Amino acid sequence: MMTKKFRLALLLLFSLSLNLDAFSKEVFPDGTPIPEWFRQNKPTDISKLGKHYRITDYEVQNDSTIIQTQRIQSIIDQASANGGGVIVIPKGTFLSGSLFFKKGTHLHVEDGGKLKGSDDITNFPLVMTRMEGQTLKYFAALVNADGLDGFTISGKGTIDGNGLRYWKAFWLRRQFNPKCTNMDEMRPRLVYISNSKNVQLSGVRLMNSPFWTTHLYKCENVKLLDLYIYSPKEPVKAPSTDAVDIDACKNVLIKNCYMSVNDDAVALKGGKGPHADTDPTNGSNENIIIEDCTYGFCHGALTFGSESVQDRNIILRRIKINHAERLLWLKMRPDTPQNYEYVLVEDIQGSDIGNFIFIRPWTQFFDLKGEDVAGTSNGRHITMRNIKLDCENFFNVGASGDNAGGKGFKYKLADFRFENIDVSAEKYLDIDTSIIENFKLKNVVVNKKKIF
Repeated sequence: MMTKKFRLALLLLFSLSLNLDAFSKEVFPDGTPIPEWFRQNKPTDISKLGKHYRITDYEVQNDSTIIQTQRIQSIIDQASANGGGVIVIPKGTFLSGSLFFKKGTHLHVEDGGKLKGSDDITNFPLVMTRMEGQTLKYFAALVNADGLDGFTISGKGTIDGNGLRYWKAFWLRRQFNPKCTNMDEMRPRLVYISNSKNVQLSGVRLMNSPFWTTHLYKCENVKLLDLYIYSPKEPVKAPSTDAVDIDACKNVLIKNCYMSVNDDAVALKGGKGPHADTDPTNGSNENIIIEDCTYGFCHGALTFGSESVQDRNIILRRIKINHAERLLWLKMRPDTPQNYEYVLVEDIQGSDIGNFIFIRPWTQFFDLKGEDVAGTSNGRHITMRNIKLDCENFFNVGASGDNAGGKGFKYKLADFRFENIDVSAEKYLDIDTSIIENFKLKNVVVNKKKIF
């Protein structure tokens, strides 16, 4: 006779089998299977990462007024030379400039611990790096990792960019010179990870970045789990503090994160300029999943651009969102050939949203570099479904044309699908189906009235 425990075990095994089978059948928007890798999500276990180097055991003081970059960097160098290990930031506040993590090293910030960035730009060296779709000399981030396999940042503590002085200086410069660019006010990013694979950031609080918060460039297999990413929109706005910038990467998962920043939450980058699609320093973003996250204020929950060439198989799902200016934002850049395709936005709930969908030319710092036109840009195979939202603008989509932000600029929108949409909106209530080729709509309700 089958015992009760045995029956429960069989039931559990059957349930697990069903769940795994359901996930194995999940596909990206272009129909390719979603790998099991996206489901295997565990907090970082630092007990398996080698020796722990608690920085206070190596003459680093718990003092928020002393810059201790050299001492912390020497610990990282020592750990790498000895085969790797975990750099542990204990309870307390530790002030630093740029730190460069090396082969075999990891960063762990304990609960109550804070790695705080200097507000003096001279503590951040000029290096060849990636910024706004260009490879150039700019300031290193607070935390840097390049060419690593298996790098992790973990813990329940905080990495604080100490951005207030930089933000104030930026807005003062903008008053003096309204045409100044984002990079003119010299300021570092918080975390920059480049040319790396099998990366995981989990648990930590990433706050008050002077510039972009988390920048991934030419990385593969990256997981951002259970992060709290924040910068303020008031009383001093934290300019261009994107939560996550994904720049020419493949296989990225952002899961169970909170994001509230004074710019885009997740922005897809990759390059800009008339020949951006042939420049080897640029690249495409492929297989990106953002799921089970909560959003506070941001300019765009999911933004394609400003500097982006090719984005394919992008999923935003199971999201709760409040106070975002845009849910889905396609920046159509007149000086750059772009191809945004196979995008799925589903199972979204939110209120106080500026725009349900926003597609317009993006002309900030527009530069054709002497060319007549960059070429046609495309947005296609985009599905938005199972969404309940209160917003100001519903269908804020502009048609392309000769006067749409650049001489001869054209972009094509095709193969969109809206399904099971329930929105309350004040403006842009009508959907102009002529703007999008092969636009399918099913069960679309606006202000309690079914329009399709």
